[in-house]
Amino acid sequence: MPRSSEGSPVSQPAFPLAAFNRKDGMLEGRFDLMLENRLDEVWTALTDSAQLPKWLAPGAIEPHVGGRAKIDFQDSGVAIDSRVAAFDPQRLLEYSWSSPGQPLRPIRFELEPIGAATRLELNVRVPADEDIGRACAGWAAHLEMLIAALAGASAPFPLGLFKAARELYTEETSRL
Repeated sequence: MPRSSEGSPVSQPAFPLAAFNRKDGMLEGRFDLMLENRLDEVWTALTDSAQLPKWLAPGAIEPHVGGRAKIDFQDSGVAIDSRVAAFDPQRLLEYSWSSPGQPLRPIRFELEPIGAATRLELNVRVPADEDIGRACAGWAAHLEMLIAALAGASAPFPLGLFKAARELYTEETSRL
């Protein structure tokens, strides 16, 4: 367990942690998770229209570079309508977390099989004048929903997790 400068134990947050940096004029958050699911199960959750509502929102992702990535967050009024920028079946998926006319906000999922488990790396990028902490707090919440969906459970958007992650991430990104 990590320890504070005084030597006392520091508790770990109960949500996926992100690492932040500034890259190519954008802010980036990176999640690195080990999932206890086979690669094909994780890939299906990320790309199958029937699976997306279980952890993200209703939508469809056309499985090829240039394909449409359309996701509708009905509760918040946000609609994503972009194109797939990178695609390698069961390895890589990238599209922009934006709609036409908005700045690019790339999200990139990279998968690696590790025995019967899967390593998932998620990179979230936003323009330098946007709030990467808020964006990554939303993704931390959706990653928790993904973990639940992969376990066969249904989970509503974890607002408390989002708020806690946003507070931590805002503090961390204030130094970028």
